[in-house]
Amino acid sequence: MIDLRSDTVTIPKQEMLNAILSAKLGDDILEEDPTVNELEEKIANLLGMEDALLVTSGTMANQIAIMTFCQRGEEIIMGEDSHVYLLEGAATSIVAQVQIKPVPVNNGIYDIETLKQYINVGDIQQPRTSLICLENTYNLNKGLIIPLDHLKEIRKIADEHRIPIYMDGARLFNATVELNVDPKEVCQYIDAVQICLTKGLGCPIGSILAGSKTFIEQAILNRQRLGGGMRQAGIIAAPALYALDHMIDRLIDDNKRAKYLAEKLSTLKGLSIDLAEVQTNIVSPILKNEDWDSEKLIDFLLDNGIKVKKIGEKQVRMIVHYLISDEDIEKVIKAFETFTTTY
Repeated sequence: MIDLRSDTVTIPKQEMLNAILSAKLGDDILEEDPTVNELEEKIANLLGMEDALLVTSGTMANQIAIMTFCQRGEEIIMGEDSHVYLLEGAATSIVAQVQIKPVPVNNGIYDIETLKQYINVGDIQQPRTSLICLENTYNLNKGLIIPLDHLKEIRKIADEHRIPIYMDGARLFNATVELNVDPKEVCQYIDAVQICLTKGLGCPIGSILAGSKTFIEQAILNRQRLGGGMRQAGIIAAPALYALDHMIDRLIDDNKRAKYLAEKLSTLKGLSIDLAEVQTNIVSPILKNEDWDSEKLIDFLLDNGIKVKKIGEKQVRMIVHYLISDEDIEKVIKAFETFTTTY
């Protein structure tokens, strides 16, 4: 089965499983797990941050960050298609008790004028804006890259208003390999970031939250409040250490395969793909034929050994990952060709 529903469906490499079996373990709440400590130090250095913290998921990392930066009743600004806003069970309002004000984002570019207008100093009627939250890559159905010069522009606005910037960087490495830059070049413009270990990096569990030492000290307390404190967490950290050494640079292959797939599908009658939006490893074709819908396409592809995700009545999503080969991509293209010419 060629599973393109997400890059979270990957099975860990055997080397990752072997790393778990040989990992040195300790109590992580007591900061005595040597494998976790090694991972946190290594990824902090990679991102140019002072410190880092291992957590169980990207959603937990995002909510811990918001809890750490914001007080109850404050407001944060983020893109209208952000994962935090759409897909975290309203945790920002329930757990962090913070209000979200979404702003337009076009092809990875935040609307700067709207961003400026939305910043509140706070008064008896309006909440204070306490955080700007970015997502890179942006929109889990598109994978758009925030340009470095745009990040610099947002940083300038944040500094003028003395507001920190947090980045949900679940797929940040897909962006940095595409830009051919060191992750530090992106992270120099932000105050904290989370990296998901279970997406392009192929790990079985976990995310990393990174920032200043003061930020991480408070984040540890908030992780504990959410029940996220762990004991022998080296079994999570061990495959992540392998991933940092072996799974980042190869992400460029996923991006290239996705772009090739998009280019081929864009030539098929009845399909619409904005190639400018295929910047990393995500392809989301739209069905234009009035007789087609997502369910019909999904069933056809499934019969041909291919899994994709429905994201609309006439749109599906495909995310390329390390288990998808060039041969798999050709099979997917052939299946789409058959569908568009048969139905």
